[in-house]
Amino acid sequence: MLPDGWVKTTVGKSCTIRNTLRFPLNATDRANMPGEYPYFGPTGKIDAIDHYRIDEPFALIGEDGDHFLKFRDRPMTLYFEGKANVNNHAHIIGNSKECLAKWFYYCFMHRDLTATLSRQGVGRYKLTKSGLEQLELALPPKQEQAAIVEVLSTWDQAIATTEGLLANACTQRKTLTNALFVHGRHSSMTTHGWKFADLDEVFERVTRRNTTANSNVLTISGTRGLVSQRDYFNKSIASENLSGYTLLQRGEFAYNKSYSAGYPMGAIKPLTRYDQGVVSSLYICFRLRNEVEADADFFRHYFEVGMLNEGLSGIAQEGARNHGLLNVGVGDFFKLRLHIPGVTEQRRVAAILNMAEQKEQLIAAQLDKLRDEKKALMSQLLTGKRRVRLPADEAEPA
Repeated sequence: MLPDGWVKTTVGKSCTIRNTLRFPLNATDRANMPGEYPYFGPTGKIDAIDHYRIDEPFALIGEDGDHFLKFRDRPMTLYFEGKANVNNHAHIIGNSKECLAKWFYYCFMHRDLTATLSRQGVGRYKLTKSGLEQLELALPPKQEQAAIVEVLSTWDQAIATTEGLLANACTQRKTLTNALFVHGRHSSMTTHGWKFADLDEVFERVTRRNTTANSNVLTISGTRGLVSQRDYFNKSIASENLSGYTLLQRGEFAYNKSYSAGYPMGAIKPLTRYDQGVVSSLYICFRLRNEVEADADFFRHYFEVGMLNEGLSGIAQEGARNHGLLNVGVGDFFKLRLHIPGVTEQRRVAAILNMAEQKEQLIAAQLDKLRDEKKALMSQLLTGKRRVRLPADEAEPA
């Protein structure tokens, strides 16, 4: 039940759709008219040109594309104030007598629209103007709309500030990593000499079979490392028979020969989340030799920064990339050359990078918390379950 003063209505009845302001231009056209005014598509700014058709606050919602299926993780709407342009793949919503464009922006930011969409081939969906007009929304008085969007805008500002802090921390860590690993071998940042060693002088292969029927099947994620398929995919996509899989223990490494964004020669990750897990036999698994004094965290950073990429590119057979899988032989892999300092310097480098990494993780956790808080706040404020205090109102403050 809606609070007093709220109404249940539709976009067509209460919002202003300004699609006549759309300005369809292809990439060639835009290249011939460079300028300062943003040119938006359904999911964000795609260019800037020397002309504008809109000079007012407006919200956008996509007309077609595959982004509709990602509504939980990505916003379905955009909001902008000022001079701008919009292509013909998004609907434009302006302020109306009953509804603020920014209210529409928040209401449909993470709304599941699949029931309203029409299908346009594999993975392509369309939100027609007619479908848009039929979408329902709860609408408070305009004064309350303004108060609510102001509260949510404050959260947006906090999120944007934290995103900036995270980007800076990430850049600082990468700069520091580059200085320590790429240039540090020949600069005053290192106090001990670096030496060359074959990978198998420091590590030994792990071929332990899954004789304990361990069912924690792991996959390698670029951002999360070795993670359970149940956590990553919400299900296990491995075969039922796991006896041929390799059993990994905490601290051991796995090399996934599949190349992906940010990992042109595949990714090497240690198992840190679980005590045990199993990986496909396609992975090359290894651990530090017991007789070698070395710092595992140093090598975690060493592999992550791509210090083996040059060597891997030399042993991956030309033309052997098949479905994203590099053809890297086990013997060749363990003869890759490492360029590393002594264990004292390893520990120093690892300590510096761990500190930078922890700072980044702390900010990322703060960002996640802000996003969760905003999501919870939206679910309450946009439905009237929680009210904001207006100048002449005694409603519960947000």
